[in-house]
Amino acid sequence: MSLPPVLQDRLRLPVVASPMFLVSGPELVITQSAAGIVGSFPALNARPQSALREWLQHITEELAKHDADHPEAPSVPFAVNLIVHRTNSRLEEDLATVVEFKVPIIITSLGARADVDDAVHSYGGIALYDVISNRFARKAVDKGADGLIAVAAGAGGHAGTQSPFALLQEIRDWFGGPLLLSGPLAHGRSILAAQAAGADLAHIGSAFIATDEANAGDRYKQMIVDSTAADIVYSDLFTGVHGNYLRGSIEAAGLDPAALPGSDPSAMDFGNQDNTEAKAWRDIWGAGQGVGAVEAVLPAAAVVERLAGEYAEAKSRIQRM
Repeated sequence: MSLPPVLQDRLRLPVVASPMFLVSGPELVITQSAAGIVGSFPALNARPQSALREWLQHITEELAKHDADHPEAPSVPFAVNLIVHRTNSRLEEDLATVVEFKVPIIITSLGARADVDDAVHSYGGIALYDVISNRFARKAVDKGADGLIAVAAGAGGHAGTQSPFALLQEIRDWFGGPLLLSGPLAHGRSILAAQAAGADLAHIGSAFIATDEANAGDRYKQMIVDSTAADIVYSDLFTGVHGNYLRGSIEAAGLDPAALPGSDPSAMDFGNQDNTEAKAWRDIWGAGQGVGAVEAVLPAAAVVERLAGEYAEAKSRIQRM
């Protein structure tokens, strides 16, 4: 495995929790990192921008307390997600704040910028880039990415269209650095499958929406529990970029999931386009095709425990085979 040094000998499970817009917050990150996986959140979730400093202060203090109380099982470094698309007017301020706190891992989405990498590298942090194709993977590495997150078909949120196996294969043919797979991963055996296919780590989001610590409403959490892969709809209507959403939330907004119009990617934003009153992530809820593995709303630590048990069982099964 080509794990970055900051994660070597720290992970209980080879998992990075996906930074989920509006859903991931300090309590979820703290619980995830204390449970033995990389917790993460989008910087844009902290509103107003000044709240980002408060969030980072809270997370670092709580994880330091955990480490002092549990020296035998210290927390895992956490990550912050930065949207580097030109529509993100907060990027410069958010970047300055994460540099101030020396956030160990930065996950960038919707673009690649060398100045962001340089800022993260200035204090020894690492930058992981979301990519949906081999072409974008090469561009990200050329810009200075330390690792890649292959966002394949079936992933929650802004997902790509390529098979996880095909995307990992093409990237791994030339890239030997840290490689993560984001796809329909919500079960321990899927984590092992991602590693077998060439990834170092699994990037898991939807399973953590249905947790006590997630900043999601009860209806959203229950819809995750009640849904399967057949209930995931792929559309660019809501943000201008294709993403995966829960069918039930689209129907609740008065829209027909089978007849959604297209949108203009040049007008991408983080709320909604003019052709619908429903706002992405607030009313139209993102989720990946792996939701069928989620059977109950649980504490986040219990989800990590479930994944760890399933992962160990899958490894044992393969060894027996």
